[in-house]
Amino acid sequence: MTLRPTSRRQTIFVGSKIRQLRKERRLTQAVLAKKIGVQQSDLCRMENGEYKVALDTLFRILGVFGMKIGDFFQNDEELTKPMMNMNQDQLLLDMIRRLDGGARQEVLDFVRFKLAARRDISNG
Repeated sequence: MTLRPTSRRQTIFVGSKIRQLRKERRLTQAVLAKKIGVQQSDLCRMENGEYKVALDTLFRILGVFGMKIGDFFQNDEELTKPMMNMNQDQLLLDMIRRLDGGARQEVLDFVRFKLAARRDISNG
């Protein structure tokens, strides 16, 4: 299996989607940047597609917007079209396989975090 690096198109898609959602919610870059814990200049570069948005940063942004990751990517046909007939487990595995090593590690770290948080809640 060949791993594809994140394409420029995907980086631009994510950035423009963040900008669109931010504007729909009438937030300035400065306000959103503060809420997610990044510099305003970094958020500007993300929105312009100058560099990739880290997974943890994307999840913080989604938290501010009250969105799930599936809702964020629902209109990206390149990512979802070949996977329309898969069940959720197959879809998740296929999407993870498309990530580069660093992005896979971010997903793994996030899943571990979510599982640990769930254990803490059930033990508390």
